[in-house]
Amino acid sequence: MARQNNDFSAFAPILEEWVALRKQRASLIDPNKKPYDVLLDEYEKGMTSERIDAIFSTVKQHVVPLLARVRAEGTAPDNIWLVNGDFNIDKQDDLCRKIAVELGFDLEAGRLDRSVHPFTGGAHPTDVRMTTRFKKEDITEGLTGAIHETGHALYEQGRNLDHDGLPVNQALSMGVHESQSLFWERMVALSPAFAAYLLPLLKENFPDAIPASTTPQDLYAAMNVVKDPSMIRVESDELTYVLHIILRYELEKGLIEESFKVQDLPQLWNAKMQEYLGCIPETDAQGVLQDVHWSAGLAGYFPTYSLGAMYACQIYAAAKEAMSASVVEENIKKGNFKPIKEWLNEKIHKLGSLPASGDELMVMVTGKPLDPQIFLDYLTDKYTQLYKLE
Repeated sequence: MARQNNDFSAFAPILEEWVALRKQRASLIDPNKKPYDVLLDEYEKGMTSERIDAIFSTVKQHVVPLLARVRAEGTAPDNIWLVNGDFNIDKQDDLCRKIAVELGFDLEAGRLDRSVHPFTGGAHPTDVRMTTRFKKEDITEGLTGAIHETGHALYEQGRNLDHDGLPVNQALSMGVHESQSLFWERMVALSPAFAAYLLPLLKENFPDAIPASTTPQDLYAAMNVVKDPSMIRVESDELTYVLHIILRYELEKGLIEESFKVQDLPQLWNAKMQEYLGCIPETDAQGVLQDVHWSAGLAGYFPTYSLGAMYACQIYAAAKEAMSASVVEENIKKGNFKPIKEWLNEKIHKLGSLPASGDELMVMVTGKPLDPQIFLDYLTDKYTQLYKLE
């Protein structure tokens, strides 16, 4: 209701109560740890705010100027209309179902439906339910949403049934779970190789929207446009998204640590939006009230989104090294996703929660703890080329 009425003052007392309750919960769980670290551990076991501060500081120092360069000096792709046209919803649904199955989703052990908000759930690896949503005027939302949820679903379906019912067979963390969805959505589906696989399918299903002369590079560029302005987290691109997360992390940690008061949030939110993303929301509904996490008391959840993006990038680099980058890319172009899925099954999914942390998993899979520089190099290389910054 507060968001609908653009009324932060109606939400503030509830948030104050949530902050007090979360702090009380943290003190009951472990009075010797920082309250935010206790809350964070519920979503990203083994992680600390000190470690996140170091990671996010490095990322922020690099991405803020990169985004500014992209906007000031870059040449934006001029074919965004390729993915913003008239795309029949039922055909989108059929196409996304086909792609989910080709990625490895087992319809005998799950299902894909439509909903207001994309989601993956279910009771067991043999019963995994996922949903996505579609926009007639935007092919990317349904497509990337379905692929994202398929990544979550593949993690769930890939859990080790030899350890069925045991705690070790649970997902390691929210960040690692998010790494699996972002592995498929960003590292695979937003790549040039996937554009080569996807383009014939789009031409076949939407011949009136996708000209016959369209090339894979055209499609790749259109699917990777940087949003300007980038006001809404869930609608942002991969370059701006991480800054949305850093902003929320800094604010929620500040609330738990009592470095400012709840009533200061709108002003601080807008100041950080200006500093990091170069834009200021016109209303609180478009700004500080846009997410549901704080209204549900989910302090500690936000950073897992971008930790997941960084895990995904590092895991993908390891997969390309293990299987050869050229082989991985050729398989993606051909729609042969089985080798990648099986590699993830063995390296990530079957391990469940055996590793003590995401860092330990990264050591097991990639040879070293999470390294944000891999993520930064990926973003720099990708958007330098796309926006012709060289």
